[in-house]
Amino acid sequence: MVSHALPSPIIYLIRHGEKPPKLPDGEDANGLSAQGLERAQGLRKVFGKDSIYDIQHIIAEHPKKDGSRDRPYLTILPLSQDLDLEVDKSIDRDDVKGAAEAAKGYAGPGNVLVCWEHGELAKIVEKLGVKEKATYPGDRFDVIWAVKKPYEVLEWVGSEGVPGLDDGASPVGPVGPVAGDD
Repeated sequence: MVSHALPSPIIYLIRHGEKPPKLPDGEDANGLSAQGLERAQGLRKVFGKDSIYDIQHIIAEHPKKDGSRDRPYLTILPLSQDLDLEVDKSIDRDDVKGAAEAAKGYAGPGNVLVCWEHGELAKIVEKLGVKEKATYPGDRFDVIWAVKKPYEVLEWVGSEGVPGLDDGASPVGPVGPVAGDD
């Protein structure tokens, strides 16, 4: 009997869309800003059915019942609806090991998209097995990271290139491993 195992997925990682302005008390408001909503719509084209990414599984951090931590889910919701995929939003933001295990454990066709809070993305790639230290740029919402099996090297794919938001932000397409970028 011939085994037809599916190839291991490429794991793409992105930050949630832009935040709304802070509340008068200095706390973060829930949800996405107008730019964040625009990014969520733009991702439909970036990662959609006709894209090179072949996204078949989407993971976003678990939103809290009070509406906090909902930005990752809201960012990829329009894309998930277009792709007719249910978002795995069962993993808490701080459970970076669980997020990495869920991404690596996907055994279906296509690739995985992880949308998370930017401060935790580097911790997720470390738990995937990436050896080099990485930092997601705090002033960017458009950077796409990729990790391919054996999940030891992080690649900086480039900008999402959402028109009107990322114009001139950075090149789109492969720009080399993050380890070489200081």
